[in-house]
Amino acid sequence: MTLSDHSRRTIIKGIGVASAAGAFRTAQAATAVPAEGEIWSNEYWAKKGDIPLWMFRKRVGAPKPGEPARPVVFFVHGSSVTSRAFDLTVPGKGEYSLLNTFARYGFDCWTMDHENYGKSGRTSGNADIASGVEDLKAAVEVIARETGQTKYHFVGESSGAPRAGAFAMAAPERIDRLVFAAFTYKGEGSPTLAKRAEQLAYYRSHNMRKRDRDMIRSIATRDKPGTSDPAVMEALADAEMQFGDQIPTGTYLDMTANLPVVHPEKVLAPVLLVRGEYDGIAAVPDLEEFFNKLPNGDRQFIILPGTAHSVALATNRELFWHVTRAFLTMPTPIVT
Repeated sequence: MTLSDHSRRTIIKGIGVASAAGAFRTAQAATAVPAEGEIWSNEYWAKKGDIPLWMFRKRVGAPKPGEPARPVVFFVHGSSVTSRAFDLTVPGKGEYSLLNTFARYGFDCWTMDHENYGKSGRTSGNADIASGVEDLKAAVEVIARETGQTKYHFVGESSGAPRAGAFAMAAPERIDRLVFAAFTYKGEGSPTLAKRAEQLAYYRSHNMRKRDRDMIRSIATRDKPGTSDPAVMEALADAEMQFGDQIPTGTYLDMTANLPVVHPEKVLAPVLLVRGEYDGIAAVPDLEEFFNKLPNGDRQFIILPGTAHSVALATNRELFWHVTRAFLTMPTPIVT
């Protein structure tokens, strides 16, 4: 089971898009227009000081001079997986690649491996949220050079959401719209984080932790077994274990001892909060408090039924596609 780089995939049809009255629709600098054809991909390298950071891009068709700009969406990975989670191939199980799906929706899709993950450089650091912000600062310079655009959508899942949120606080001029999936604000009411906090002394004293196949399988089973296909977790484990059985502790430390790392009053862009119904990390009251403090009136909070922590790889993943696509293609309101 491998990742798909250039494969022609079945076109995803019938995914509804939330729409508003025609009076609200105005021209945008970059509009997502659904596309058919071969998916083009390419690898890039960003540099954070001396640290090489691997980046990956997918879109329908290679870039051509003078073509209309496509909106850029950047997918930010979480604590225990690399960016392979956004481009997974699971034979016989349908489409699981977010990069393929959103490329066909008309987006220019990017992702990266953070420091100490995947193909990116290895250091003695613990790859915490603050480190992830610096990674994203380096990444957007590459995207600006390659696309000519300066503002991008960010979709972060699990600890990728606070990475994206902290980056939005640090570089608001780079943000178009934000999607936080499986996000946590203060961590209150989270049984998963309470259990994880039992290892706090280890996270404080070790920059790496063990991440084996059973741990990857547990992503789909710890909250509500049956919300993800076991074959998908096996495919994810196949993709991840090529990088070894060690993964950084930084985001675990942040999420058990240093929350909040994202302050809603400082997140100025439109925000979509997405929570799986059975998520053991993202407690509803915790997210409601965050949501109510966001300053931008363009915000949504959606709970996906029959879904747990991992919304991107859930059996009901098309629900996540739908709400994310709808939010990223919202018409610009005339009256604000």
